[in-house]
Amino acid sequence: MTPEQTTTLDRLRALLTQDAGVRDVREVSMFGGRSVMVNGKMIVSVRKDGGLLLRVDASRHDELLDEPGANPATMGRDRRDMGPGWIEIEPAAISDDTDLARWIALALEYNRVVTGGTAEPDPGAGSR
Repeated sequence: MTPEQTTTLDRLRALLTQDAGVRDVREVSMFGGRSVMVNGKMIVSVRKDGGLLLRVDASRHDELLDEPGANPATMGRDRRDMGPGWIEIEPAAISDDTDLARWIALALEYNRVVTGGTAEPDPGAGSR
Protein backbone atom coordinates (compact mmCIF):
# COMPACT_ATOMS: atom_id res chain seq x y z
CA MET A 1 0.00 0.00 0.00
CA THR A 2 1.07 3.57 -0.56
CA PRO A 3 1.69 5.92 2.39
CA GLU A 4 -1.38 7.94 1.33
CA GLN A 5 -3.54 4.80 1.31
CA THR A 6 -2.25 3.74 4.71
CA THR A 7 -2.95 7.14 6.25
CA THR A 8 -6.51 7.32 4.90
CA LEU A 9 -7.23 3.71 5.84
CA ASP A 10 -6.00 4.30 9.41
CA ARG A 11 -8.30 7.32 9.70
CA LEU A 12 -11.18 5.28 8.28
CA ARG A 13 -10.60 2.41 10.72
CA ALA A 14 -10.64 4.87 13.62
CA LEU A 15 -13.98 6.27 12.44
CA LEU A 16 -15.55 2.86 12.10
CA THR A 17 -14.51 1.79 15.61
CA GLN A 18 -16.29 4.86 17.00
CA ASP A 19 -19.63 3.81 15.45
CA ALA A 20 -21.25 1.27 17.78
CA GLY A 21 -23.68 0.27 15.02
CA VAL A 22 -20.94 -0.91 12.68
CA ARG A 23 -20.20 -4.62 12.86
CA ASP A 24 -18.96 -7.31 10.50
CA VAL A 25 -16.21 -5.13 9.06
CA ARG A 26 -13.56 -6.65 6.84
CA GLU A 27 -11.00 -5.40 4.37
CA VAL A 28 -10.28 -6.81 0.92
CA SER A 29 -8.17 -5.78 -2.04
CA MET A 30 -10.58 -4.62 -4.73
CA PHE A 31 -10.95 -1.88 -7.35
CA GLY A 32 -7.21 -1.19 -7.29
CA GLY A 33 -7.33 -0.21 -3.64
CA ARG A 34 -8.12 -1.48 -0.18
CA SER A 35 -11.88 -1.88 0.19
CA VAL A 36 -13.85 -1.89 3.41
CA MET A 37 -16.87 -4.17 3.59
CA VAL A 38 -19.64 -3.82 6.17
CA ASN A 39 -22.22 -6.57 6.46
CA GLY A 40 -20.84 -8.20 3.33
CA LYS A 41 -21.15 -5.09 1.12
CA MET A 42 -18.48 -2.61 0.11
CA ILE A 43 -18.86 0.88 1.56
CA VAL A 44 -15.58 2.38 0.36
CA SER A 45 -12.31 1.62 -1.36
CA VAL A 46 -9.24 3.65 -0.45
CA ARG A 47 -7.35 4.56 -3.61
CA LYS A 48 -3.56 4.62 -3.97
CA ASP A 49 -3.59 8.43 -3.81
CA GLY A 50 -5.54 8.35 -0.52
CA GLY A 51 -8.81 9.31 -2.18
CA LEU A 52 -11.98 7.25 -1.99
CA LEU A 53 -14.27 5.23 -4.20
CA LEU A 54 -17.55 5.45 -2.35
CA ARG A 55 -20.81 3.48 -2.68
CA VAL A 56 -23.82 5.72 -2.01
CA ASP A 57 -27.53 5.83 -2.74
CA ALA A 58 -27.92 6.22 -6.52
CA SER A 59 -30.87 8.58 -6.00
CA ARG A 60 -28.43 11.09 -4.39
CA HIS A 61 -25.71 10.68 -7.03
CA ASP A 62 -26.16 14.01 -8.85
CA GLU A 63 -26.66 15.94 -5.62
CA LEU A 64 -23.46 14.51 -4.12
CA LEU A 65 -21.46 15.26 -7.27
CA ASP A 66 -22.06 18.96 -6.54
CA GLU A 67 -19.87 18.61 -3.42
CA PRO A 68 -16.25 19.82 -3.65
CA GLY A 69 -13.88 17.02 -4.64
CA ALA A 70 -16.63 14.58 -5.69
CA ASN A 71 -16.48 13.09 -9.18
CA PRO A 72 -18.27 10.34 -11.08
CA ALA A 73 -16.40 7.07 -10.51
CA THR A 74 -14.69 5.49 -13.48
CA MET A 75 -12.93 2.19 -14.07
CA GLY A 76 -10.45 0.65 -16.42
CA ARG A 77 -7.92 2.14 -18.75
CA ASP A 78 -10.68 3.63 -20.84
CA ARG A 79 -12.18 5.29 -17.70
CA ARG A 80 -15.70 3.85 -18.13
CA ASP A 81 -18.34 5.47 -15.93
CA MET A 82 -19.31 3.14 -13.08
CA GLY A 83 -22.81 4.62 -12.98
CA PRO A 84 -25.04 6.19 -10.36
CA GLY A 85 -24.16 5.42 -6.76
CA TRP A 86 -20.39 5.23 -7.35
CA ILE A 87 -18.46 8.40 -6.52
CA GLU A 88 -14.76 9.19 -6.32
CA ILE A 89 -13.64 11.61 -3.63
CA GLU A 90 -10.37 13.47 -4.13
CA PRO A 91 -7.86 13.30 -1.25
CA ALA A 92 -8.02 17.06 -0.63
CA ALA A 93 -11.79 16.79 -0.02
CA ILE A 94 -11.21 14.44 2.94
CA SER A 95 -8.13 16.07 4.41
CA ASP A 96 -9.95 16.79 7.63
CA ASP A 97 -11.64 14.15 9.76
CA THR A 98 -15.01 15.92 9.71
CA ASP A 99 -15.17 15.70 5.92
CA LEU A 100 -14.04 12.08 5.90
CA ALA A 101 -16.65 11.22 8.55
CA ARG A 102 -19.42 12.88 6.51
CA TRP A 103 -18.60 10.86 3.38
CA ILE A 104 -18.32 7.62 5.33
CA ALA A 105 -21.65 8.33 7.05
CA LEU A 106 -23.28 8.59 3.61
CA ALA A 107 -21.79 5.24 2.58
CA LEU A 108 -22.90 3.61 5.84
CA GLU A 109 -26.39 5.04 5.42
CA TYR A 110 -26.69 3.35 2.04
CA ASN A 111 -25.12 0.15 3.40
CA ARG A 112 -27.79 -0.05 6.10
CA VAL A 113 -30.49 0.23 3.44
CA VAL A 114 -29.08 -2.51 1.20
CA THR A 115 -28.18 -4.88 4.04
CA GLY A 116 -31.23 -4.25 6.17
CA GLY A 117 -28.93 -2.85 8.84
CA THR A 118 -28.08 -6.34 10.01
CA ALA A 119 -25.31 -6.69 12.52
CA GLU A 120 -24.72 -10.40 11.82
CA PRO A 121 -22.25 -11.53 9.18
CA ASP A 122 -23.66 -12.71 5.86
CA PRO A 123 -22.61 -16.38 5.71
CA GLY A 124 -22.54 -16.25 1.89
CA ALA A 125 -20.50 -13.05 1.63
CA GLY A 126 -17.26 -14.84 0.90
CA SER A 127 -18.72 -16.76 -2.03
CA ARG A 128 -19.85 -13.80 -4.09
